[in-house]
Amino acid sequence: MKLDSYWLDTASAMIPTCEGPADGQADVVVIGGGFTGLSAALALGKRGASVVVLDAGRIGGGASGRNGGQCNTGVAQDYAALRAQLGAERAQGCYRAYAAAVATVERLIREEQIDCDYLASGKLKLAAKPHHLAHIAATAELIRREVDPDIDLLDREQVRSEVQSDAFHGGLLQRHGGQMHMGKFAAGLARAAVTQGARLYEHAEVTNIVKEGGAYRIESKRGSLRCKQVLIATGPSKHGPFAWYRRRLAPVGSFIIVTEPLPEDQLNRLLPNRRSYTTSRLMHNYFRVTHDARLLLGGRARFTASERPSDAKSGRILQANLAAIFPSLASARIDYCWGGLVDITADRLPRAGQHDGIYFSMGYSGHGTQMSTHMGQIMAEVMNGNTAANPWREFDWPAIPGHTGKPWFLPLVGAYYSIKDVFY
Repeated sequence: MKLDSYWLDTASAMIPTCEGPADGQADVVVIGGGFTGLSAALALGKRGASVVVLDAGRIGGGASGRNGGQCNTGVAQDYAALRAQLGAERAQGCYRAYAAAVATVERLIREEQIDCDYLASGKLKLAAKPHHLAHIAATAELIRREVDPDIDLLDREQVRSEVQSDAFHGGLLQRHGGQMHMGKFAAGLARAAVTQGARLYEHAEVTNIVKEGGAYRIESKRGSLRCKQVLIATGPSKHGPFAWYRRRLAPVGSFIIVTEPLPEDQLNRLLPNRRSYTTSRLMHNYFRVTHDARLLLGGRARFTASERPSDAKSGRILQANLAAIFPSLASARIDYCWGGLVDITADRLPRAGQHDGIYFSMGYSGHGTQMSTHMGQIMAEVMNGNTAANPWREFDWPAIPGHTGKPWFLPLVGAYYSIKDVFY
């Protein structure tokens, strides 16, 4: 079993990064080489800006590589609950922003000719308990009436024809959206950005940001840059001058396992329609079939602040979950296990805008594949003066109470959700 990212290990295409020091000048410095940063660099470059992207690790190796490659419509939380919290108009705006984000991903794949095994097969949310289905049904009625009529509520037998498992009691089928290879998508975005003049630097952890008149000096472990604008797209960075953001984010561990290649006939029995799947539990799982006939399963196996590339204990938890859903895969070999942090906001909605003159976009809360890519494009518009393009511009962002930057509360939150999940 490789304790490495399946996405990075199998992407094959090289990312054209820069050697030597990250010195000199640029119009824009983007901090963070995930989907937000790469998408922004691409869009800014097309507007004629000179752009430098700095990443503390590998391009595409942070939170953008800690997901199952699902690119789905729908908000990160229950739509009915979000509607009750925000009101109908704002909740509809959030939902439509995610639909627009999926369209952005599909447009970029098409325009930049990115070969990332994209499959537009939709998503199926699976009811893990009988009473979950009643709640999903009520939410589905709101979604159908207000934002997306092209959905279906499936009963237990209909779900059984989609997922050969006795673990589920029904589900919600959302037809729009798809899935892809995250490493190939990151490489494709990176190459497209470089084509537009962007310079990409890996292992360039930012250590300081200094305002100098109407410009900025960005100091990193690979050099010093001067620029007119800065975009922070780092997510849950533990290092660097980002304390204001850290106090507003809960960095939660996200972990994934990927099996050995499985027989095609077995996969056709288990998951004949090759959709993206997610369960309704609070400590939920998501799964799908990869382009090379493996089964990928991930989720919040544990609430941990670990940033190690893999966590064996979380991998064992996910392997047990896989066997519970598909007993026939209990003995399947696990070829990959990896994980790390994703950035979650208190209300699970993204945040984007300006703080102290510096632009930012982050807080995608485990639903960042489409939204991070979309917000890179949007922030390029915002930085060009079109602030109205930002769908999150009117959301305030107070610090999490008691959060000083180090997420001491994560074990408590994990214990709370684990217990609540038993009774939910």
